[in-house]
Amino acid sequence: MPKKIIRSPKVAESKLPLSQATMAGNVLYTAGAVAFNERGEIVGKGDIRAQTRQVLENIKALVEAAGGTLRDVTTTTVYLTDLANAAGMNEVYRTYFPADPPARATVRVDLAHPDFLVEIQAIAVVG
Repeated sequence: MPKKIIRSPKVAESKLPLSQATMAGNVLYTAGAVAFNERGEIVGKGDIRAQTRQVLENIKALVEAAGGTLRDVTTTTVYLTDLANAAGMNEVYRTYFPADPPARATVRVDLAHPDFLVEIQAIAVVG
């Protein structure tokens, strides 16, 4: 089955060689979403809640561009630069997935830009 590239005008295009999201059949794979707004500006420097909100808004926009909703997200991987930020991230994450949240892994990493506190990758089954 051929893959289809999914884009949203609400999500900044990366300068890296990657797609915002790729759809294969009815499965959507997002790239790791970071706290860039649609203009490519970092949102919420130093604020895990603001960054998590922006990241999840980016994922939401991509899932919607593929014809789905956040209820279609089956799994996420959350990358945190500091596990002390897990509580603040979870506070916001819970508002986007209030019931039957996706399966999830959370790991501590160094991210590509020093101002990023969180990156989230998602997989959704749409339709």
